[in-house]
Amino acid sequence: MRIVFLTQWFDPEPTFKGIVFAHELLRRDFEVEVITGFPNYPGGKLYKGYRIKLLQKDFIDGIQITRLPLYPNHDQSVIRRVLNYISFAASALFYGLFILKRADVMYAYHPPLTVGIVASIIRFFRGIPVVYDIQDMWPDTLRASGMINSPGTINLISKVCNWVYHNVDYIVVLSPGFKRLLIERGVPQNKIDVIYNWANEKALVYREAVLPNNFPDESAFKIVFAGNMGKAQGLDAVLEAAALLKLANSRAVFVMIGGGLDVSRLQCRAAEMLLNNVVFFPTVSMEKVSNYLFSADLLLVHLKKDPLFRITIPSKTQAYMCVGKPLLMAVEGDASELVSKSNGGIVVQSDSPRELAQAIARLASLDKCELTRMGEQAQQYYSEHLSLEIGVSKFVKIFRKFQ
Repeated sequence: MRIVFLTQWFDPEPTFKGIVFAHELLRRDFEVEVITGFPNYPGGKLYKGYRIKLLQKDFIDGIQITRLPLYPNHDQSVIRRVLNYISFAASALFYGLFILKRADVMYAYHPPLTVGIVASIIRFFRGIPVVYDIQDMWPDTLRASGMINSPGTINLISKVCNWVYHNVDYIVVLSPGFKRLLIERGVPQNKIDVIYNWANEKALVYREAVLPNNFPDESAFKIVFAGNMGKAQGLDAVLEAAALLKLANSRAVFVMIGGGLDVSRLQCRAAEMLLNNVVFFPTVSMEKVSNYLFSADLLLVHLKKDPLFRITIPSKTQAYMCVGKPLLMAVEGDASELVSKSNGGIVVQSDSPRELAQAIARLASLDKCELTRMGEQAQQYYSEHLSLEIGVSKFVKIFRKFQ
């Protein structure tokens, strides 16, 4: 069975459904072609070793990767970001209509929405069924992130989204909340399936810890947050919780790893608040971040209060559960339900410094064995419900419907 991946972002760019997913399908006797752009995400600059061409075809372990030209950009400018999306969409549409070899099914990865538009048009003219994987609920995410605030623009994007949803053959979403929202918007229930994202399991394995000299020592209770630090994460509440714990002479230390638009401001604020129990580290590869995760006592997920985030499951949730450490989940809704069902951590309200501090104080007082058991329960739940093997098997069942 021949499957085409249509995705603007693909390895070596960070992506949830990249080369690992393609390899798994190849292992299950699928012929796979990936249609993607030249790698530039998230920095907006072309990766070393690449230059824009009209067409570049590579084969990696039996997978054909077709790279198409685009305008590389990923900054805060809405116009330049739109140019990035439209340029890839134009290239993919031309390739899909006039060059693409016939396929049994197309897997289209959203965001951006332009990928869904292209997939729908190719479906119409070429008759290739489309399975649409929604990772961000547009326009809700655009509003929540502050990228677009114009009601008229939001309304237009919403209409285009609904057009795409009704013109693809099947939709996969990452949470039950996403499914409920699509049903409310008129998408038939029997057209939607929930498949949780999996973690990068090969990267998240225990290695002998190689950590920076300023990483907290064994006497500290280490709370690690790894990932993007932007407005959506609402990390001012974490700094305020750190201040409360400092006043209580707690041994808790927050370890903040990653980049993002809010990092510099958060670092300045932590310095102004004299928070010697908060340390920042730059973005590292998934292989290296595993050193930090395995050296943590507790792993933190936090998003600001927003109706959208009640139906969102941050991808770090699966990574944290995969490594077998207890979670502190400060995101209400679907993400907190995963942690509650697993008995692998504690759930608190988002944007509540006092609740955060109280939960950390309680966990820091637990015996090591209790924390270990909590982490093992999170890991077991991941293996049984969220793993790569479980997720890919569900996708294969959907793809086979179009054989």
